[in-house]
Amino acid sequence: MPTAARTALAALLTATLVGCATPSPPPAAPAFTATLTSPTNVVLHWPADPAAAGYLLEYANAADGPWTALQYLPPGRTSYTHPDLIPETPFYYRIRSFAGPVSPTVTAGRASRSGTAAQQSAPAGLAATPAPGQNLHFSWTDRSPDEAGFLLEIRRPGTPDFVPVEVTDPNATHCALSLLPGEQGSAFRLRALSYGPLSPVVERTTGKD
Repeated sequence: MPTAARTALAALLTATLVGCATPSPPPAAPAFTATLTSPTNVVLHWPADPAAAGYLLEYANAADGPWTALQYLPPGRTSYTHPDLIPETPFYYRIRSFAGPVSPTVTAGRASRSGTAAQQSAPAGLAATPAPGQNLHFSWTDRSPDEAGFLLEIRRPGTPDFVPVEVTDPNATHCALSLLPGEQGSAFRLRALSYGPLSPVVERTTGKD
């Protein structure tokens, strides 16, 4: 083969191999992080999980616990500020996503219609019964065999999304909620909880006040 032809063929093969190369994987999502923004304020950030219905954020003052639920957060949240902490104290944090089948929506004084649950294992017959003192009593039928608990979610008037408001133990069939100003007329739904894997633990020690 003439030298010029061999050179052209080599260039063509190189271009073809470059075009067929396996694309680089996308960059990894940022890790769960904790940042001291003042001596006694910690800001937490985590990557969004498109499959999550929300997140459970927990903290402890020792690496081996005991762990305390800090906040149940809606799926759109990817940060949280833990303010006004005890000075010169270690704080450990971890986070996990949650999901699970959810009941139909109800409002105070009205029960969800039988047979309208999105999934067979979703809570059925959710009812919100008014009680004295701006309280609501909720009752339902537990149809999930292995839930980690039940999460009551609220959609306040004038807002588009549900957010967590109350959590129960597994196998519960009722709970109560005291309404805050502006929550009258809210819609509610109930989720049979399942949790995703725990994040790595992050730690920050607060400074002097």
